[in-house]
Amino acid sequence: MSSGHLEIERKFDVGVDVAVPDLSDLPGVTSVSDPEAHDLAATYYDTADLRLLRAKVTLRRRTGGTDAGWHVKLPEATGARRELHQPLGRAVKAVPARVLEPVLGIVGTQAAVPVATVQTHRVVRRLLDGNGRVLAEVADDTVTGAALAPCTGEPATVSAWRELEVELVGGDEVLLDVVGRRLIDAGAKPSASASKVGQVVAGRLSAMDGGPPARPGGRTRPGHRGRPGKHRRPTAGELVLAAVAERVGDLHAADLAVRTGQGDGVHDFRVACRRLRTVFAAFRSVLRREQTDPLRTELRWVAHELSGARDGEVALEHLRLLVADQPAELVLGPVAARLQQAKVRDSVLGDTRVAQVLSDRRYLRLVDGLADLIAEPSLTALADAPARPVAARAVRSSTRRLRRTVRAAEQAVGPARHAQVHEVRKAAKRARYTAEVAAPVLGRRVRRLRRSAKKVQQILGRMQDTVVTREYCTRLGREAVSAGENPWTYGRLHALEQGRAEQAEAVFWARWPRVSAAVEAVAR
Repeated sequence: MSSGHLEIERKFDVGVDVAVPDLSDLPGVTSVSDPEAHDLAATYYDTADLRLLRAKVTLRRRTGGTDAGWHVKLPEATGARRELHQPLGRAVKAVPARVLEPVLGIVGTQAAVPVATVQTHRVVRRLLDGNGRVLAEVADDTVTGAALAPCTGEPATVSAWRELEVELVGGDEVLLDVVGRRLIDAGAKPSASASKVGQVVAGRLSAMDGGPPARPGGRTRPGHRGRPGKHRRPTAGELVLAAVAERVGDLHAADLAVRTGQGDGVHDFRVACRRLRTVFAAFRSVLRREQTDPLRTELRWVAHELSGARDGEVALEHLRLLVADQPAELVLGPVAARLQQAKVRDSVLGDTRVAQVLSDRRYLRLVDGLADLIAEPSLTALADAPARPVAARAVRSSTRRLRRTVRAAEQAVGPARHAQVHEVRKAAKRARYTAEVAAPVLGRRVRRLRRSAKKVQQILGRMQDTVVTREYCTRLGREAVSAGENPWTYGRLHALEQGRAEQAEAVFWARWPRVSAAVEAVAR
């Protein structure tokens, strides 16, 4: 198991002649500890194409100091970075599987190899309050870094610099700000690099992110993300590649959240999959289908495989709250207990399934495919066209699709009607996600469409949720019968959920005229 903590720190670049100022008179600080020196040696690991660093993740093996071991630093969130620790162990050259597991969804099937070494002479001063409690640590680092050549592993470039790191321990961010201002007054400057290794391999990162766009029908040089110049309008290729890179970043963030037990990772993961699939489908005129169609298939597969874990959790929590709201005389038998048992059982099964899927080589090959797409996208001739008209056509196509599915739903009857209304929800999501891609060049023109499509998605999402809740009611009712319990309450819950579905559909049809107006405005 990894241990970890949240790291809240600020970094500053300083010249060799800048002295660390007196910090003992800062608010809340009563003394500063004597300087304590450490010599640290770290080897940083990444894939050959630096996937971890490009995802704002660092992986290192450090010796020396008070926290020797394997460290994985995750991207910053709300001003803090989560750092995972593992003991050094015996591994020196290869990254242990338990260390690599949290970032497997970024690395894919590629090997994590040494990309840089960093030697640091660190002098630490601790800011203390009146009770001797450590509020913050100020580390004065003299750094020598070596970027390693991708093929030989030998030092390719060597750089040296000095920096100060201020990390909160028991203090608050007000103290962090005050210390920062004092250091700036003494001659320090906020660091332009988020990490030491990022500064060491900055040249390789810059080379991967640069380069000219591909010729129509060709391929870009590795790492080109299609960023437009400062004073010109983007091309269609630049707009779409920027959207793909952003959504792949969202997928990486969600994968990290799932693997480290943070937030609503499975939900965010599935949303990222849908958004990517929409980009590939809506902008076939820009990205060649030979490259994107296989990725769409795999994104659909992985999202479907994870659906049970998320859908069951939401359904059972909804039923639990619904039972809690019922009059006591209408809850016959141990209904709440049975729901809790189902939640625990399904949670264990769901977690197991999620772990299996995210470790499956099929998924890791998908990770590789997405990295390849960003590094070497296969573009059509339309990629060099101005982005605005291409985006407008994609949005109009998505709105026409939405209107067609609504007309089909209006004409459907019986079970087919529910299935067709579900297609409306899917079409609304596609319209919304397409509008999100187009927003940088279409602006206000698609803002109302995005809001309206999101509302349709939410309303019909409640209707679709009842499919899962009603399945649980039927299943748990049968289990209750087998156990000799009264199943009546499960039938009542099923009926309430049926009513919720009908109400959601009625709300949608009542709202559709307003949504239709937003759709028509874009379609013109």
